[in-house]
Amino acid sequence: MSTAYHNLSDYDTHSVPDASAMRFGIVVSEWNQHITGSLLNGALNTLKKHGAKDENILVKTVPGSFELTYGSAQLIKSGKVDAVIALGCVIRGDTPHFDYVCMGATQGITYLNATSDIPVIYGLITTNNMQQAEERAGGKLGNKGDECAVDAIKMIDFTCKLKK
Repeated sequence: MSTAYHNLSDYDTHSVPDASAMRFGIVVSEWNQHITGSLLNGALNTLKKHGAKDENILVKTVPGSFELTYGSAQLIKSGKVDAVIALGCVIRGDTPHFDYVCMGATQGITYLNATSDIPVIYGLITTNNMQQAEERAGGKLGNKGDECAVDAIKMIDFTCKLKK
């Protein structure tokens, strides 16, 4: 939840399980790379902060945010990950393209979550302008990548506890 009342990087570190045995896939959009690169760095730093090992983090890029669903599905099919973090940034323009890309990516990621045993974390920033994106990619509202990494760790832990 990204609002003026919540910093994306502010969380209780004691509530996050140990990630040392967890495997993560991150699919990141190349579009708006200066934003998505910051999201990726936030996610990587947070995963490692909680014990994730470099060899257990698989990062793949896709051209744009619409392709996040396909990239996430392929990471799931690989069998190499316990969760996928999908990172992208779509900034509103003068055409309805924004709406179609955001809706398609959102519905695709939702579908994967409903039909797969692997959680896919929604890390798509959808903003009205570049300033809002920068505020959510390490700016005054924190880094959505941090939040997504914490969510991935917690969702893997959730899934593991259900299997016991």
